[in-house]
Amino acid sequence: MTKNVVVIGSGIGGLSAAALLAKEGFDVTVLEKNAYFGGRIRVFKDKGFTVDAGPSWYLMPEVFENYFSLFGKKVSDFYKLVRLDPSYRVYFGNKDYVDIHSDVEKNYDVFEKIEKNGGESLKRYIEQAGMKYQIAMDQFIYKDYRTIFDFLSLRTIFAGMKFDIFSNLDDFIKKYFKDKRSRQLLEYHSVFLGNSPYFTPSLYTILSYADMIKGIWYPIGGFGEVANAFVKLGKSLGEKYLTRQRVISIDVKDGKAIGVKTESDFFEADFVIANSDYMHTEMELLDPEYRNYDMKYWGKKVFGPSMFKFCFGLDKKVDSLLHHTLYFDRDWEKHFDSIFKDPKWPESPSYYIGTPSKSDPTIAESGKEVVFFLVPIASGIDDPLDKRLIFRSKILQNFKEITGEDIESHIEYENMCTVSDCQKMFNAYKGTALGLAHTLNQSAAFRPLLINKKVDNLFYAGQMTQPGVGVPMVLISGQLAANLVMVKR
Repeated sequence: MTKNVVVIGSGIGGLSAAALLAKEGFDVTVLEKNAYFGGRIRVFKDKGFTVDAGPSWYLMPEVFENYFSLFGKKVSDFYKLVRLDPSYRVYFGNKDYVDIHSDVEKNYDVFEKIEKNGGESLKRYIEQAGMKYQIAMDQFIYKDYRTIFDFLSLRTIFAGMKFDIFSNLDDFIKKYFKDKRSRQLLEYHSVFLGNSPYFTPSLYTILSYADMIKGIWYPIGGFGEVANAFVKLGKSLGEKYLTRQRVISIDVKDGKAIGVKTESDFFEADFVIANSDYMHTEMELLDPEYRNYDMKYWGKKVFGPSMFKFCFGLDKKVDSLLHHTLYFDRDWEKHFDSIFKDPKWPESPSYYIGTPSKSDPTIAESGKEVVFFLVPIASGIDDPLDKRLIFRSKILQNFKEITGEDIESHIEYENMCTVSDCQKMFNAYKGTALGLAHTLNQSAAFRPLLINKKVDNLFYAGQMTQPGVGVPMVLISGQLAANLVMVKR
C-alpha cells in the first residue's frame, strides 16, 4: 500500500525530503502556512525589481549537485549558476578595502599585503581547513547522530586532537595571523553559523575552504530559482503542495502520528516530517508527553542572531559595491557583545551589502540596481518602526562615509525585515534568523535529534537539527529525514 507523508513547512529541508520520498513511491503532501514555497527563501517582485529577502550566499555547490544526481539530474537542468569573481569585497574603513577572489593564488597576495608572511600563512591555513572539510563531508555531515557516542568515535577524537577542533575560531586563527584584518576575513563566516568567532569551534574553518576553494556562486534569477527547482522536481514526481495551511497540531495515537491538523483541514499521515521551526513544533504542535524537549532545555540554548535587513531598488548603479560587500568595524567585538552578551541594537555595527544585479541583469532594468543591507542583531530585542528607521539612517550614513556614495535619493523600491517579521513569518523563537548557534555543545550530536523519541513516525528537518545552519546543511537535513522514513517503511 502507498503510504502518506505529510511535510510541515516548505523550507529547503522539507522540500528536499519530500522529493526523495516521492521518488520512492510515497504519497507526499507539503503544507506551507505562507503564500509561497521556500521558507526563508523569500522573494519580492515589484516595480521591475526582484529582491532576495532571505539567503543570498550560495556555498558548497557540490551538495546541490549530489542531491539532484539522486534523481538523474543536474543543477543546470533547473537553474544557471555563475561563480563570482571577485567573490566579495571587504571594507575596513573609509575607502579602505580588499577584494577576495575566486583564484586562491590572488588571495595569497592579498593577505601578503596585509601582513608579513600573510600569503604563506593563508596557504597553511587553507590546507588544514581542506583536510577538515574532506573529513567532515566524508564522515560527519551526512550522518544521523543519536547519541554523543556516535560523535565521539575514535576517528572524531583523533581528528579533534590533530586539528584542534575544540578551541574557538578566534584563538585558532590567531595561531596563523597577527593582523586583525586578516583574522576578520577568515572569522566572518561565524555569523553564517549564528555565532561569534569567540564561541564558534575551530572545526568551522571548513567554511574558509568552502569559500576560497569551492567558491562563491550565484543562481541567475536569484535564490527563488533554487526553491523553484525543488518544487518543480517534486511536482514531476506527483507531490502535492498547499499554501496558506497553518498547522495547529500533530495528532498522535498509540505512540504514532496519525495526521496533521490545520486551521481548515485534517491530513492523514503514516509519517510526518516537521520542517517547521523545531521549538515551535515541539511546544505548540505536540502535547507535552510527546515532546523531545521541554522549555527548560530550550531555555539553556544559545540562539543565533536575528537580522535587520532593508532592501532597495535604485534608479542608478553603485560603483563602490560588488555582488557581495562586507563592512567590518575595527571594534567588531562590541557588535558581537550586543548580540550575545548584552542584547541591544549595536552602536557601531558591521554589516553585509548584497548587490546581486551586479551579476544578474534579469532582476533589475538596465541602469538600475538591487541593493540590500543586512545587519546581524540580537534576537528578542524590540524593533518598533521608529527604531528601525533611525537605525536604517545610521547605516546609510555610515555607508556614505565609507564609500562616498549617497543612495538615499535614488530609492524607487524599499522593503524591510527584522526581529518581529521573523517571528511572524517563521514562528522563530525571539525572531532568530539562524536558529541555534553553532557552539561546541550545539554542534553535531549535540543538536536536537532528527527523530522524535516518543512518536515512532515523526521526524524533523531544518536549521535547528542536524547537521546545522545554512542552505546546504538544511538540504542535507532533509535527506537524512527522508532516509529515516525509508528505514521505517
